[in-house]
Amino acid sequence: MESQVPDHHPLRRLFSALTERSFAEKLGWPDLNITQYVSNLLVEFTHTDQLYKVRNRQGQPVDTVVDLLYESEVLLAAQSLEREREVHRHIGDFTLFMAGLFPEYLKRLKTAGLIYHKDFLIDYMKTGRRSYGMVAQFHESDADERSPLFRKLSENFELCVTGLGFVRTDLDRMQDPAYRKAKDLLLN
Repeated sequence: MESQVPDHHPLRRLFSALTERSFAEKLGWPDLNITQYVSNLLVEFTHTDQLYKVRNRQGQPVDTVVDLLYESEVLLAAQSLEREREVHRHIGDFTLFMAGLFPEYLKRLKTAGLIYHKDFLIDYMKTGRRSYGMVAQFHESDADERSPLFRKLSENFELCVTGLGFVRTDLDRMQDPAYRKAKDLLLN
């Protein structure tokens, strides 16, 4: 993934610090490879073109997990394994991001009463875990050193979602006027 955000950008430093703190201190899981991957994911997904970077055959952005799965399972039979790996990685990233930072969106999908969204029947947790597992298998078959990273993401998907929930809580807290006032008093 080619980054649109420079390495020393303040947003990258913020997400890195919040992710490392959440995973190490709150989850007791100080895995640097995981925290770097997750913080990079947060940075990259600040650009919606990255969030919806997978395109269908007509060149349109794919914006639902159902359509991403369709892209990976049906349309990719005639395309390369690299494309399939890329789409499954994106499914893992997308479901992790949405489940961790926007759980209310997923609840709304399930409790709206009517099936109005394609992802109504999709279990983001199972789908994300499965997709990262498939990416790990692709990397194993290539003897790629990234296989253990994606295996960990798959096996600990729920823990990663929880860690992102802590990051969101910290981000929400940082928006609180009382927090900002205290920060200004302490830093000035």
